[in-house]
Amino acid sequence: MPRFISDECIACGSCEATCPVSAISMGSAHYEVNASECIDCGACEGGCPVSAISEKK
Repeated sequence: MPRFISDECIACGSCEATCPVSAISMGSAHYEVNASECIDCGACEGGCPVSAISEKK
């Protein structure tokens, strides 16, 4: 299941830098995960300093 970045995102870029498949990019308000590219490794979740990333439910 791909990860989801909530509105708690502070747009620091940590998640984009940790994603091994470049599935994260800046959206209109905060970073977003491209679900079709996400390999569900969790690297972004572990690298987020404000815990704004989780599994999409």
